[in-house]
Amino acid sequence: MKKETSSIKKPWPTKAAMEQIYAKNLWGGEEGDFFSGMGSHDMSLVNPYIDVVISFFKTLKNPPIVCDLGCGDFNVGKQLAPYAKRYIGVDIVANLMAHNQELFQEKNLEFHCLNLAEDELPKGDCAILRQVLQHLSNAEVQAIVNKLSQYQYVILTEHIPEGEFAPNKDIISGQGIRLKKQSGVDLEAPPFNLEFKEKEELMRARSVGNRGIIVTKLYTIQNNSI
Repeated sequence: MKKETSSIKKPWPTKAAMEQIYAKNLWGGEEGDFFSGMGSHDMSLVNPYIDVVISFFKTLKNPPIVCDLGCGDFNVGKQLAPYAKRYIGVDIVANLMAHNQELFQEKNLEFHCLNLAEDELPKGDCAILRQVLQHLSNAEVQAIVNKLSQYQYVILTEHIPEGEFAPNKDIISGQGIRLKKQSGVDLEAPPFNLEFKEKEELMRARSVGNRGIIVTKLYTIQNNSI
């Protein structure tokens, strides 16, 4: 059963926080660049991720319609898009999406500026959430989880502590993540309790700086075949 979100206080500070991150290059990069951090640019993390996601796409009967929710600077998505029927990049920062729209132009590719927690999400077969939820408050994560049932598959990547940890400690949305609280996002645990048919761990790797691990899981939400 989906949890009601009507009592959640809005607006959330996420949009302003993410705009500031890119404007001030808080995740790195040169002044004037859009840079989504080393998690999107360290090839020791990016290349294995691309390999396992493409391998999954190839197991499907038909190329999927992919919704990249929190696509950032698109350094990763640009390498996945050729394997999709349609690839929809979504992010909350308007000038970042305008930049991507100008830089990446393919017939099967489109970009939308949306707030994942507040706005209706694009329709598709597979949703990708790569190190996105870790930056959001529990209320926002819950609002997004409530919308994931529309997808057949969800590919989720999160930065979590190594070993045992207390999942889903709340934070204020922004640059940081739960790691500093010895916590991380686990959609299977309370309060989120993601409903799914099957799950598979696609990969795990040590994070940049050897602080925690990056885990990618594939959730089958619906049993239909693409």
